[in-house]
Amino acid sequence: MSRPTQSTSSLFRKIILMILSFGPGIFAIGHTIGTGSVTSMIVAGSAYGMQLLWVLLVSCLFTGLLMYSYGKYALVTGETALFGVKNHLKGGKIIAIAIILGVSFAQWNSLIGIVGLSSNLIFEILIIYFPPLVKFEYQAVLVIAILVMGTMYLLLLVGKYSFFEKILVIFVTIMGGSFLFSLFLVHPLPIEVVEGLLPTIPREQGGKMMVVAFVGTTMAAATFLSRPLFIQGKGWTIKDLGIQKKDAIVAAVLIFIISGSIMAVAHGALFHQGKPVTHVLDMVGALEPVAGKFALTLFFFGTLSAGLSSVFPILMIAPLLLADYQSGKLDSSSKQFRIITGIACIVALTVPIFGANPIQVQIVSQVFNVFVLPIVIIGIILLLNNKGVMKHHSTNIWIQSGLVLAFLFSCVISYNGILALLDY
Repeated sequence: MSRPTQSTSSLFRKIILMILSFGPGIFAIGHTIGTGSVTSMIVAGSAYGMQLLWVLLVSCLFTGLLMYSYGKYALVTGETALFGVKNHLKGGKIIAIAIILGVSFAQWNSLIGIVGLSSNLIFEILIIYFPPLVKFEYQAVLVIAILVMGTMYLLLLVGKYSFFEKILVIFVTIMGGSFLFSLFLVHPLPIEVVEGLLPTIPREQGGKMMVVAFVGTTMAAATFLSRPLFIQGKGWTIKDLGIQKKDAIVAAVLIFIISGSIMAVAHGALFHQGKPVTHVLDMVGALEPVAGKFALTLFFFGTLSAGLSSVFPILMIAPLLLADYQSGKLDSSSKQFRIITGIACIVALTVPIFGANPIQVQIVSQVFNVFVLPIVIIGIILLLNNKGVMKHHSTNIWIQSGLVLAFLFSCVISYNGILALLDY
């Protein structure tokens, strides 16, 4: 009679071990699928249906390619990204500094939106069960934001890569499970999914901004630049080239599946009812017509986990890139790391302090991520073609062609990002 239980226990243990064995790709998922991605996917799904699924697919293909390329460079040379740019490219110091400033500015903008959205989300859930709190919205949201950032900062003080990885595994697992389960409750028709793979841009107001936000949240430059550092923290060597490739592919596939699921849920729940998302509670209530308060709790944990999984790596990105530039080493326990992450925590409280609409702030903040992307892509193209650095480890024509296409795509998106911001 105990065999089924033992079998189930064994299967569960294998799943847990598989999740825990995930490499630096877990940081890519945590970085990419935050409340910025959740917001963009839900707003797009509720307003445009599955029309932008093709943008997500293309972005994920290029994301996987860039993760693989930066990972290969790290394993072959033993160097990190900005350290390589600084030392091997003409004008490398200026390029590296521009990348640090551009990525940090974009990521801190995203952080502001993420913390504002997560804090408002927790507040909206609380007033469902404690209605009198609605009178103290501003104070409650600010206190929640301070508690969240204080907790995250204390976790960062541990300063060990393996600890950060385990925390992210927990957040990403809860997030992925919540959204995938939601997809079983509400989903679009297969024909609508197929139609979403045909390249079109919504003509409605805000459609161009949403396309750029999709790319900004999925092809995040910080994800590629930090990958060599996390590979270093994982302890991988040139013998792990195959594992690194598999890790990049799995991460890109999971980003597409989870992000696509969020869009599909919003499409199934809200699009046909003509209810585009404009406020936080619209997001939380996307499944309520189908599954009641259970759906609220389900989406709450998924969206909150998405937010927390992004806050963690975003807080780390500026000091890590600076340490990358200075020494090419993963630095997560120095005084410099603690000071910069502390400043980031304070900056993150901007939306709760000023009481801005977190959804609008979150979508606009994603647009800033695309402007540094062309420089980051051209950087890895030049590094991989530097024979003095790569030696006999050449990059095949398919990877090279893919990187050129990614560069052209990023230039087009950056141009449209400027137009979208001017329109906004």
